[in-house]
Amino acid sequence: MDEQVTVVDHPLVQHKLTLMRAKDTSTASFRQLLREISLLLAYEVTRGLDLTTKRIDTPLCEMEAPILEGKKLALISILRAGNGLLDGILELIPAARVGFVGLYRDPETLQPVQYYCKVPSELEDRTVIVVDPMLATGNSSAAAVQLMKDQGAKNIRFLCLLAAPEGVARMREAHPDVPIVTASIDDHLNDHGYIVPGLGDAGDRMFGTK
Repeated sequence: MDEQVTVVDHPLVQHKLTLMRAKDTSTASFRQLLREISLLLAYEVTRGLDLTTKRIDTPLCEMEAPILEGKKLALISILRAGNGLLDGILELIPAARVGFVGLYRDPETLQPVQYYCKVPSELEDRTVIVVDPMLATGNSSAAAVQLMKDQGAKNIRFLCLLAAPEGVARMREAHPDVPIVTASIDDHLNDHGYIVPGLGDAGDRMFGTK
């Protein structure tokens, strides 16, 4: 697509995504696969984090060793499906601070409606990673990113499992400064705002609801 979007084409990511797409994959398997794939995607979305050095003692000598610079990362989950990405990322970055944004999509207008927002302090000094499995219309994602900017965040990245071209275009229009990391850019959105071929409703498949 462009420099704003990174599609993670690693064979393990693509293999796990295929298993998640299959409609006969169980809730338990879907949840485990999402945990595994989110860890792999987190590896990519954290590429380029700022490093400094710290003097340490190894068993053999002293050295200046690389270490992450600045305040702890902030992971922001767009409820409820974003929570499925948190587990894997927190395995990789256990010290990260976690926030939540509650948005639901009005079925008539497809526009996001906010009902909850609780985020870590000092976002202006943190790298902020907003997570949601599906970048569909892009309206909820763009709204969540704007909320983070309103809270002072300056360094924001967006991580999703699947994206639709329409969602990517919406994010590019609203937040051209926010890089997007995803496992796939699918074909299109259907009339109900679902990604095609997609994998259905990520939240329903993750939590076993309909």
